[in-house]
Amino acid sequence: MKRADGPTDGLTDVAGLRVGHAQVAGDGALSGTTVVLAPEGGVVAAVDVRGGGPGTRETDALDPRNVVQRIEAVVLTGGSAFGLESAAGVMAWLEEQGRGVRVGPDPSQVVPVVPAACVFDLGRGGDWSARPDASTGRAAVEAAAATDEGAPVVAGAVGAGTGAVIGHFKGGVGTASTVLESGITVAALVVANAVGSAVDPRTGALYGELITEGVDRAALPSPAVHTAAQLRLAEAREKNGPPPLNTTLAVVATDADLTRAQAHKLAGTAHDGIARAVRPVHLLNDGDTVFALATGSVPLAEGNPLALNDVLAAGADMVTRAIVHAVRSAASVDGPGGSFPSYGELYGID
Repeated sequence: MKRADGPTDGLTDVAGLRVGHAQVAGDGALSGTTVVLAPEGGVVAAVDVRGGGPGTRETDALDPRNVVQRIEAVVLTGGSAFGLESAAGVMAWLEEQGRGVRVGPDPSQVVPVVPAACVFDLGRGGDWSARPDASTGRAAVEAAAATDEGAPVVAGAVGAGTGAVIGHFKGGVGTASTVLESGITVAALVVANAVGSAVDPRTGALYGELITEGVDRAALPSPAVHTAAQLRLAEAREKNGPPPLNTTLAVVATDADLTRAQAHKLAGTAHDGIARAVRPVHLLNDGDTVFALATGSVPLAEGNPLALNDVLAAGADMVTRAIVHAVRSAASVDGPGGSFPSYGELYGID
């Protein structure tokens, strides 16, 4: 299966999708919200939840057995269950645009269905009560709407990844994309915030990078660099206390014309991408959740019942690569809520 990176190597390489971030303001705040905005008219969507402690909203609406056919936006947010309030701000903005499930004779009579999932980042900036609300969600969707189509996605400690931590390293938002030989684009955006680690404790290598980026083992961190990094992490763990909580969120998207059932399969297999990049995953204190979006502009190959397989395989790989990019894009944080060094700082990677 031949592939090439998308033009920006990000979620917005799926034409029509836009991404916006907003951060909670104020001293002691280290949280935010990310919105993936669909083209007007919405997209086919599905979700698969594997973590034992999820915080979600409107995910039942995405079950292929249920009535909602298309959605206009997905919300990823910090703030644990409190942060799910940010979806209300997105819902209000969509209603103002007349975008949602039409429920009356007047075109303005719509109910926007806005699926959302949250990560735990409470207190990471020092203030337990500094978390996203409806105004944060509105700011994020307005930021998404203001971007040009195909604009690169900002990665790192932004939006829902502002306070993310992954295995004691600073986490954040990451993204990746590929174009298949068929011309179908598959992309992913993640919020990497897990109790599990993305780094092999024996070598300092990123698990996902060894799998998807073709890293030469001779280019792994030197033993001296790795030892120094482990000492720094031990100091951070002593300062921070119990392991960080929890959850990797992902949106995997494609321009392929998928049914709702096919989108549900894509969301499920994309969890393989988390398992390759983070160990362990899907624990009781994780809320690992993957949304799948399909814009439907490119048909699958006719007469080939297995044409979906290439999309499924690429979806998992893009999630793995996006987690790698999230860890590499993050910057260190040292504040009243804890010390969270970045992978780049400890291993001398720009």
